[in-house]
Amino acid sequence: MTMPTSGSRARRRSRIATLWRQWQASWRDTALLLRQFGAPLAAFVFVIVGGGLAYYALSIQAGEPVDSAVEAIYLALSLVFLQSPGEFPRVWYLQVFYFGLPVLGLGTLAQGLADFGVSLFNRRARSKEWEMAVASTYSRHVVLVGLGHLGYRVMKQLRDMNQDVVVIELNPDADMVTTVRGMGVTVLHDDARREAALQAAGVPRARTIVLCSQNDAMNLQIALKARAMNPAIQVIVRIFDDDFADALQTQFNFRALSATSMAAPAFAAAAVGVDVTRPIIVEGQALSFARMTLGAASPLAGKSILEVEQQYDLSVVFWRRAEESDFHPLPSRRLATHDAIAVVGKPTCINRLVQDT
Repeated sequence: MTMPTSGSRARRRSRIATLWRQWQASWRDTALLLRQFGAPLAAFVFVIVGGGLAYYALSIQAGEPVDSAVEAIYLALSLVFLQSPGEFPRVWYLQVFYFGLPVLGLGTLAQGLADFGVSLFNRRARSKEWEMAVASTYSRHVVLVGLGHLGYRVMKQLRDMNQDVVVIELNPDADMVTTVRGMGVTVLHDDARREAALQAAGVPRARTIVLCSQNDAMNLQIALKARAMNPAIQVIVRIFDDDFADALQTQFNFRALSATSMAAPAFAAAAVGVDVTRPIIVEGQALSFARMTLGAASPLAGKSILEVEQQYDLSVVFWRRAEESDFHPLPSRRLATHDAIAVVGKPTCINRLVQDT
């Protein structure tokens, strides 16, 4: 009997979470449609109540009064659904109600129901509203701005790490969007410089925003707005100027990473809260230094330092548990949940390790 691996369990949990999120989004989107249906519903109620009260007043004037205003409103409702409530009136302007109310009432109601039905069952035509409804279900997720070459690779790394991601892209490529949405990622077609776009992506509830556009000034503008909306959010900024990147880290506590020296896995690792340095080139290989803490359900718990190094092809150079720490941990030392470790390795290897922490 084959036991499920930690990766398969994580993928199963991710699928269940996705289905639950789709269900939540469906309910929220339906509630939004019902609120939009409020206008035709109010018009229908106005036709019934207004028509009934008008009939009541005119019936008194015509000498064919009904017993009360409430009965007149019920009469109007019956007429709308082509139910004759009693004797046909003799006065011509009361007769108009018998022919006019069904046309007016049913027409108003039918138009509203038709619009509601089309919107409810053809959400593809309302893709932006639907994507916003899905985004509203996320919490403690990663917001990714920019779906270019680097943005796509960062998004893919984050999905490989079973992270929830919402993407904002101003000029999305149709094929790219189709591919990304097929991976279960929400894509909002909007300008991330707009606060409404950041709100729709759930920035106030997100734990990290990753800015991968090629415009340094725009990245900084969005980063400042995101931090203002959510002071606790972690900001990862793509910056082409290394000196500018250092200044941003010093002044604003942003994780500013140079796209020329950072691989997508390092961006992804930084987005989930792992401290990662810029890679250095050793014998033609890019190596990074990363520090992370094992989670409560980490499959690394119980493994030895040597097993971790062999499985992930990297070196563990630091270990800490409570007040005890070691910069040269023995290969035989066993890891436990909430242990902190620091490793040196290729960004792709670090990325694989992060998936299991």
